[in-house]
Amino acid sequence: VELVESGGGLVQPGGSLRLSCAASGFTFSSYLMSWYGQAPGKEREFLAAITSTGSRTNYADSVKGRFTISRDNAKNMVYLQMNSLKPEDSAVYYCHANFETYDYWGQGTQVTVSS
Repeated sequence: VELVESGGGLVQPGGSLRLSCAASGFTFSSYLMSWYGQAPGKEREFLAAITSTGSRTNYADSVKGRFTISRDNAKNMVYLQMNSLKPEDSAVYYCHANFETYDYWGQGTQVTVSS
């Protein structure tokens, strides 16, 4: 099982980034997929989730209207489009997969929002 995030980096406030997560080793299309963020010294927090078919999404209030989660089950990929980024969005962003008692995490990708 592997989840590999990519797309992080340094961006100015107000800018955009698109994170990607490539999944392998499990039945991706059966899993709820989510993105979490962890800022230095803080706990990992939920940001966005998408159901297995992509029919429903859910967002934390802090990112609602700015971030969009999507998935491509044919490619085993999940994405997080991040717009209007703020310095407080700086964190390590993790991809998460969940199905019943199965939970998998990626290694994370760093996002830094700074001028």
